[in-house]
Amino acid sequence: MDSIQSAVLALAEAQQRTEQRLERLEEVVTALAEAQQRTEQRLEALAEAQQRTEQRLERLEEVVTVLAEAQQRTEQRLERLEGVVTALAEAQQRTEQRLEALAEAQQRTEQRLERLEEVVTALAEAQQRTEQRLEQLAAHQARMQITLDKHTGYFLEGHYRTRPYAYLGRVLRRARTVAFEDLEDALEHQLADDEVGELMRVDVIVRGRPKTRPEVPEVWVAIEVSATVDRYDVERAQRRAALLRRAGYRAVPAVAGEAATRGGEESARTGPVVLLQDGAIRFWDEALAAALAE
Repeated sequence: MDSIQSAVLALAEAQQRTEQRLERLEEVVTALAEAQQRTEQRLEALAEAQQRTEQRLERLEEVVTVLAEAQQRTEQRLERLEGVVTALAEAQQRTEQRLEALAEAQQRTEQRLERLEEVVTALAEAQQRTEQRLEQLAAHQARMQITLDKHTGYFLEGHYRTRPYAYLGRVLRRARTVAFEDLEDALEHQLADDEVGELMRVDVIVRGRPKTRPEVPEVWVAIEVSATVDRYDVERAQRRAALLRRAGYRAVPAVAGEAATRGGEESARTGPVVLLQDGAIRFWDEALAAALAE
């Protein structure tokens, strides 16, 4: 009995220890269950995170794909750009070579310009000397022309004085030269001293009867002679013929010369003043009519 009781006690103790161990085991299982629940929760969270990560990876893969395509296009553009840069580098090299050639040509041009400037300077100095000589020659020529005109005028004046019929015989009968001294006394009674002095400078006075106006007994032609007739000669002839008319003579103004300026010819036309040139007699009828009308 004792052994049975002992065995029963031992079993009871063992049962108690077993129950205790079961309680602890239950506690452990409960803890494990709770841990498992937390683990499952963490796994769900991890699964969600994984899903989000995969979604982000998918989007990232799309971005990477786009970037890869863009990179490919960039590389293609870079290849073309490298080709352009290479061509530009070659063109730059050719440009530099041309610039060097141009610089050398410019240097040669500048050297030629320097030589040309020296030549031009020398030519300018020579031109200046030539112009000075031409001015001297022109002045000398002008003096010679004045002298020649004077001699020509004196020569023509002598011809008109000594041969009046040869120049005015077609318009005047018995054309003859009148010496101023033959008129001096009469003029002094009719004109002032300065007016007589003015008439003393008339080149030639010719008198005669006009062929186209037989009713006119006689006219006097006051002639100003010059190598080249200009408007000043015309004005002198008009002024001196007017003085003769004031003194009581039917005076017609006339100019004579080898040539006439345009102004001289126009002044003679509008005067009217007789123009004697190279054997021709112009504006006679007009000048005669104007003189007789006064």
